[in-house]
Amino acid sequence: MSTKDDDFLETLRATFKVEAEEHVQAMATGLLELEKSPAHQARRGLVETVFRAAHSLKGAARAVDLTAVESHCQSLEEIFAAWKRQESAPTPDGLDTVHRILDAIIAALALPHPSRDPSPQSDGSPAQARVTSVPTETVAPAPATTEKTVSPENTVRISVSKLDARLLEAEEMLTVKLSTDQRAEDVRELVKRLDAWRREWTAVEPEARALRQAISRPSTTADHAPPCVARLLAFFDHNLNHLDSFTAHVTALSRAADHDRQVTGKLVDDLLEDSKKLLLLPFATLAAPFPKLVRDLCRDQRKEADLLVRGEEVEIDKRLLEEMKDPLIHLLRNSVDHGIETPDERRRLGKPPRATITLALSRVNGNKVELLVSDDGAGMDAEKVKAAAVKRGFLSADDARQLGDAGAQRLAFEAEVSTSPIITRLSGRGLGLAIVREKVEKLGGTVSVESHARQGTHFSIVLPSTLATFRGILVGAAQRLFVVPTFHVERVARVKADEIHTVEGRDTVSLSGRALSLVRLTDVLELPRTEPHGERPAAIVILVLGTGDQRMAFAVDAALDEQEVLVKPLRKPLSRVRNIAGATVLGSGQVVPILNVSDLLKSARKAGSAATRAAAGARPPEAKTVLVAEDSITSRMLIKGILESAGYTVHAAVDGMEAFTRLRAEHFDLLVSDVEMPRLNGFDLTAKIRADKKLAELPVVLVTALETREDRERGIDVGANAYIIKSSFDQSNLLDAVRRLV
Repeated sequence: MSTKDDDFLETLRATFKVEAEEHVQAMATGLLELEKSPAHQARRGLVETVFRAAHSLKGAARAVDLTAVESHCQSLEEIFAAWKRQESAPTPDGLDTVHRILDAIIAALALPHPSRDPSPQSDGSPAQARVTSVPTETVAPAPATTEKTVSPENTVRISVSKLDARLLEAEEMLTVKLSTDQRAEDVRELVKRLDAWRREWTAVEPEARALRQAISRPSTTADHAPPCVARLLAFFDHNLNHLDSFTAHVTALSRAADHDRQVTGKLVDDLLEDSKKLLLLPFATLAAPFPKLVRDLCRDQRKEADLLVRGEEVEIDKRLLEEMKDPLIHLLRNSVDHGIETPDERRRLGKPPRATITLALSRVNGNKVELLVSDDGAGMDAEKVKAAAVKRGFLSADDARQLGDAGAQRLAFEAEVSTSPIITRLSGRGLGLAIVREKVEKLGGTVSVESHARQGTHFSIVLPSTLATFRGILVGAAQRLFVVPTFHVERVARVKADEIHTVEGRDTVSLSGRALSLVRLTDVLELPRTEPHGERPAAIVILVLGTGDQRMAFAVDAALDEQEVLVKPLRKPLSRVRNIAGATVLGSGQVVPILNVSDLLKSARKAGSAATRAAAGARPPEAKTVLVAEDSITSRMLIKGILESAGYTVHAAVDGMEAFTRLRAEHFDLLVSDVEMPRLNGFDLTAKIRADKKLAELPVVLVTALETREDRERGIDVGANAYIIKSSFDQSNLLDAVRRLV
């Protein structure tokens, strides 16, 4: 095939992918409806809909020579044809098979350069069609459909990358607007200076007039006046006329600059607003794959739940949708894994056996959007969360006893805090909610949780409606300028020095009846103070900053202005700088850092803790000792090397019986064990450890090739603390589990 033909085929396949996403989403939606529909007549219509989508996708795949997709579609066609002829019925097992075939199609479409036949051909029998199950989140969102039909001559197809580029260029015009504002302000300042000059001249003009009259009066003094005085007075008159003309000209220039500022500002605002609309997508484009994700997660855990999506028609920035995909997947997994109960447990509690998970989007205050993820499950166990936080060292046992349920729920967002009884590939590491918070805060938003026992859990995420531009407050500190996002500024105030009090060695200030910790922005940013250390001015300017329910007051030298800010993200090697979210360019051309409020709050809190620890002279912890039980010498050496490189002292045993003998004779902080071993397998070894009073509390990590749900449940039953699958083995998974357990 010629290069020209290859290019044409690639173009054709790009168009095919757009069409394929529509067919795949139609099939996924139809299958979910088919599972819920009990009526025979309704099922016939759904079967026909999915059959047609599979048939259309098969024909399109054949046209672009994607035989793997064509083969999978052929298998789907045969299954649905049998259902149409009523030779068989859509049983749960049959629907599971169809979902696996659909996953295989999604996997084939997700390949960057689809091969002609990445999987063996089916022999035509649906039961023998070979499929590969892939994570549901690889489903690409289908383009949104509207009820209106747009005629082809009124539309044009353009790549999203080109639209992204045009939007970025439009956003750069904000710099032009800010520069125009700055120039207009500079001219206004010049007019003010000229006015001041004119006032000064007016003040001395009577004296010049008196001197002129004295020179012109015939007298002895005037006769002896030097000629330069007359020339100087003549220059003063000329200067006054020139000043009047100059002032009139600059005043006219100021009016013109102000007019240009207004016109340019409106044009840029309109351009930005219209450009943003080009990339607005309905929330449905992101939410479309989630019902299938919830369905597959429930199947894997033998639970039942429906996902209700609300606000599908609300349009938001495409970039925001893309950034929020992973956090929403984490929250939905959290709802299925930790939230909703099994059908039997729900019946026992008087609940419907099928749980309800709600995903909703709405606009808040015009420039914000709120994402809600809620379920009607068991809710968070505050005591378990506090126990996990104490174990990981986030708070002391005394603090945990005094902490209320709301405070305990907030701890769930800390990394490595998890209430899961076992660590697996998808849960138990306490990373999911920490990742959600980190992503939301990176986007300039906040996340909060509210949970009630046996009633469910409610996550709320509030985000700015746009990513590139926002309102920011320009502040001064240590003779430098910084921008603080207005989104996180609760209040700007001036407080007197006598209103600042010291509580437990830290400055505090009371605002509206609430005591807040007070820190200097210069101290948090580790900048030198401009005033002598220890001296306090009569009054200071403070900003009350907060994310979620955390609030703290920051003292600054000045709060100068609020303006629209264009975010310039940091590039490598500065892609992640503590306390800095990015940078912006002011109208004056000055580059100013944008502060990361979440980092500021963490840095302010840690400053005091670090000083306390340094004063206590804490010693570094001793290396932990790990026993590895593995009959395969290759796997044994691999795991031993990974743990030793991370600083652990590692010993090895060749089977479960040797491991148990050594555990009873020596001290170890943790056991990493295979399951399938001679003499004593990993399940029985774990059971013997839990039955032994001396070893009952020893953490156990099972690393095995057994990956069925029954094997994982058996690992939980015998008391394993972590269950890691060898097929998805990653040394970071093992190290994360070990670090959490010792």
